[in-house]
Amino acid sequence: MSDAVSGCTRPRTTATEAEVEALVHGICFKTGPPRRLGVEVEWLVHELRAPRLPVSPERLEAVYSALRTVPLRSALTVEPGGQLELSSLPAASLMECIGTVSADLAAVRALLREDGLALVGLGHDPWHAPRRFLRQPRYDAMEACLDRSGPAGRYMMCASASVQVCVDAGHEEPGPLGHVRRWWLAHQLGAVLLAAFANSPLAGDRPTGWRSTRQLRWAQIGTGRAGGPQLDADPRRAWTRHVLDAPVMCVRRDGGPWEVPEGMTFREWTRTGAPRPPTREDLDYHLTTLFPPVRPRGHLELRMIDAQPGDDGWMVPLAVTAALFDDPEAAETAYRAVKPLAERTLGLPAPHNPLYEDAARDALTDPELREAAVTCFTAALAALPRLGATSEVTDAVAGYLERYVRRGRCPADDLLDMPDGASRGPHGRETRP
Repeated sequence: MSDAVSGCTRPRTTATEAEVEALVHGICFKTGPPRRLGVEVEWLVHELRAPRLPVSPERLEAVYSALRTVPLRSALTVEPGGQLELSSLPAASLMECIGTVSADLAAVRALLREDGLALVGLGHDPWHAPRRFLRQPRYDAMEACLDRSGPAGRYMMCASASVQVCVDAGHEEPGPLGHVRRWWLAHQLGAVLLAAFANSPLAGDRPTGWRSTRQLRWAQIGTGRAGGPQLDADPRRAWTRHVLDAPVMCVRRDGGPWEVPEGMTFREWTRTGAPRPPTREDLDYHLTTLFPPVRPRGHLELRMIDAQPGDDGWMVPLAVTAALFDDPEAAETAYRAVKPLAERTLGLPAPHNPLYEDAARDALTDPELREAAVTCFTAALAALPRLGATSEVTDAVAGYLERYVRRGRCPADDLLDMPDGASRGPHGRETRP
């Protein structure tokens, strides 16, 4: 959700359908040897001593104003519901990425703690109803657009948090580190990562029946806004087609509320030119309003991982993902481990397929997902020293493997084991997406 583009640019040169196709095709995958890594960590912000109590907007605004004066290397943004996000710069190594974000998080936590607030690593707010903190034309339009498909959009905007890992697209040539393989792997391995790191089983103080309620919300938003493209042998072509056939969220204006068309795709906009002809700037903005589980932005952005518990819990999905994508041996092992899972997608794009649904609902209680996760985490653990990981990082991954993965568990199960969680029974299990 760190895609906010403030304000509105006046229309410039009209972009034709052919020009849009060429632009998207040219920018979605920037190939070359994998050298860079990034992470975006989102957090809910709660009262330090009484997390069930809501934090007033005035208090959030005051502490966020103070945070803007803190020197950070990562970009700090505020999400629509008041969640905080830190987005790292592209790092040349796993440890550089971890070191930078850790230092920035320590500075942020120290300032919040002075005001009695804390960052909370949960994928979905277990207690509070969605409440919008930011009042901007972008989010007014987003809310109006997403409300058409039900309440899930407001939960996604205001009550969810994630760990998003960014890896390079990979080589142009085929092979374990080729961009075609990495694009395919991101989607199939994504289901394993979703299951292994599921951490959002509660909403309204009750179990939802889903270990990743956050992923449920994304799926409920719909295929056009939060779905991925069909996987084929040409990722550029598939993504370009998806972008043009996705619905336009809004038409920006320099003054007043933005127009929220219903059912108009970007392709149709280029052909009709109404309510005004689209521009290159409109295309750039349109790309920020699409939220598939894997988003190509030159690099690959993996968006299916729930926010993690503990101050350093985010390091584990970052380290595991980096190892499985950038170490050739681990990448090959992961590919072989998840290949059988692809049959369970029934050829449907993620996350609107049975594999992702099972991962979000059942997590690692699913035997096949558990087996694949054990294989992938074991391969990642072996690869981490080759990526220069410290013992602190390898110990964290090893601990996670033993505590959760080998036992067929995820952090959501810890929450459900608490007296105020699953012991009260699965109240009102939500319908499937």
